[in-house]
Order: sequence, then structure tokens, then C-alpha cells
Amino acid sequence: MDWNIYLAPLLQGAWVTVQLTVYSTILGGITAFAFGIGKLSSNWFYRGFSICFIEIFRGTSLLVQLFWLFFALPLLGQAIGLDLRMAPLVAGTLALGFNIGAYGAEVVRGAIQAVPRSQYEAAKALDFTPRQTLRSISLPQAIPEMMPSFGNLAVQNLKDTALVSLISLGDMAFRAEQIRNYTQDSTTVYTILLFMYFGMALILTGIMKLLERSVGRWRAGRA
Repeated sequence: MDWNIYLAPLLQGAWVTVQLTVYSTILGGITAFAFGIGKLSSNWFYRGFSICFIEIFRGTSLLVQLFWLFFALPLLGQAIGLDLRMAPLVAGTLALGFNIGAYGAEVVRGAIQAVPRSQYEAAKALDFTPRQTLRSISLPQAIPEMMPSFGNLAVQNLKDTALVSLISLGDMAFRAEQIRNYTQDSTTVYTILLFMYFGMALILTGIMKLLERSVGRWRAGRA
């Protein structure tokens, strides 16, 4: 057995998977805070838009979202005279990032609402603005509570990247399917792929644990 037939293309795909995971996780984090906080906003437009975004991306299939962004959106853009075509990496990043962001937004909202009401009453007594209360009272207490859930979402996001192979993005799953079609050795190819995803998930879990501890020390330093 020539392992280069398997490992070389799989490692090329692994780099694409890493990029996709990093980009979409960062986008998901930004989206989670933007719409999680937006859902608690006193501005009706911001709150309504945030609720619609969260419910749409939580209530529909990630696969359908991916196909819509990559296949349907360009056709819609063509109908109105706009070029909305995207590279597979961009479409994959947007679909994964918005999907994980919608779930993360509920984590953000729940953590902020879990801050004791007495803290908000104290901020009001000190004449804090809503923005000051959020920055100085809510988020420092809520962020450490979000971290375990964010870690789970990040690992789930890594596993979901396999779906981008369906839009011909050359990630690990796409490369594995190419090798399988060439060699007909499904057992070996998918066993290697299984362990590669498992190893990447362990590394990502370790990174998130380190980040969780760093956030815990940051909170302790502010206390």
C-alpha cells in the first residue's frame, strides 16, 4: 500500500478544513455576540432583525443554507443585475459562520440574562448607560459562562465542515471521496479520515480549554 496516495491529498484537504474552521468560527463568534446582544436590545429594529436572523439559521438545515448561498443566491443576484457569485471557501465560511453564530447568539443571550438583577440595579444606581453596563457589568460576568458552550459549538463546527465537500471545496471529506473513487479502498480511506477529524477535534478542544482558563483568569483579575 502506498500511503502517499492517501496522506498527501488528505493533508492538503486538512489545510482547507483548518482554514474553513478558523474563518467560520471567528465569524460565528462575531455573529453570536452581535445578534445575542441584539436580541436583548431596546431598539425594536435591531431586536427584530436579530430574532429573525437567529430563528432562520437555527430553524433551517445547514446543508440547505450552504446550497442557497452557493447555488441560489447567484441566480437571485443575476435576476436583479448583481454578481453575487462566491468562491466555495467564502460560501462555506458564511454558511458555517452564520449557522454557528445563530446558536451561539442564544448562548450569549442566556449568559447575559443570567447575570444577577442586583448587578443591573447597582449599575443603574451608579448612573451607568446601557453600553457601560454591558461593557463593565454584563460581559465580564457572562463571557466565562459562555466558554464551555462555545467550545462545544467550535467542535461541532469543525465536524460540519465536511458538508462543504458537496460544493466541490477540496477539504478532507472531498479529498477522501476522490481517493475512494480512485482506489475503491473505502475502509482504509475513511478510517484515516475518521482519525484525522478526531485528532483535529482534540486539538481544537485543547485550544478552547486554554482560552476558557485564560478568560477565567481575566475575570478573576477584574474581580
